[in-house]
Amino acid sequence: MKGSYKELLGAYFREAAQIAASIDLETLDRMVERLARLREEGGRLFLLGVGGSAGNCSHAVNDFRKLNGLEAYTPVDNVAELTARINDEGWETVFAEWLKVSRLSRRDVVLVMSVGGGDREKNISVNLIAAVDEAKRRGADVLGIVGRDGGYTKRAGDLVLVIPTANADHVTPHTEAFQAVVWHALVCDPRLMLRANKWEMTTEAQGAQR
Repeated sequence: MKGSYKELLGAYFREAAQIAASIDLETLDRMVERLARLREEGGRLFLLGVGGSAGNCSHAVNDFRKLNGLEAYTPVDNVAELTARINDEGWETVFAEWLKVSRLSRRDVVLVMSVGGGDREKNISVNLIAAVDEAKRRGADVLGIVGRDGGYTKRAGDLVLVIPTANADHVTPHTEAFQAVVWHALVCDPRLMLRANKWEMTTEAQGAQR
């Protein structure tokens, strides 16, 4: 790879700026409204992802619960059950079987975070495909934050935001980074946010004392 660090890093962040300017705000707005209705109706939010997206799911569960008062869960937070199911039942069904035990219903919502969204022909993220199918069988809405063309999640889901591709060589890092940008936009929306972030509350308190 040729070029100075300013050229290389500058190009990466120009791509990020291009993606940020191209986010589908209409879909994002509808996701906020669906999550607000989910909370109002007492439903639960289940987040599913693999690899870096799994880490994002764990972080996002914290934010949806703490800031929004949403009952949210992800199977990747329980490594014992996750690995036991993979070992005993297989990778493909690990999320679908977890949703069955959680008694997923039409009152609930599944949120998929994935770079490709699942591709059965290429045998990529087939556990997400099985989980989406299980959710649809049970009447639950499927939301998604995905990259590339959205894959199976985009085709089968109800509200799926596709992170625009600015550079085909950087699809994974940009998608996983913007999953975080997008869920933070969701949890900070006034229609969902019940409790402010700690630093913002601290700054407001300090300002009131002056």
